[in-house]
Amino acid sequence: MVTYKLTFKQVNLIRKISVGPDYMKCMHYVVGQRVLRDEYEIESIIKNDDGSISIWIMQDGAIVCWKNFSANMPISTEYKIDF
Repeated sequence: MVTYKLTFKQVNLIRKISVGPDYMKCMHYVVGQRVLRDEYEIESIIKNDDGSISIWIMQDGAIVCWKNFSANMPISTEYKIDF
């Protein structure tokens, strides 16, 4: 089932997440990164109310939830620091 993101619950401040116990070997996801054979782009990374993290992707203006990581997963988070 495809879920469409309707509204932001927060200001999107997350720029990058790294998922896995070893930072050098984990999976990295960055806003703006091309994924799925370069057909989609990561539009936003959102931390949900329950502590989980969702990755939303965009193709041709349609934004859908691509991945969810539970709060139990080891995740390193980088925030946007635009000055």
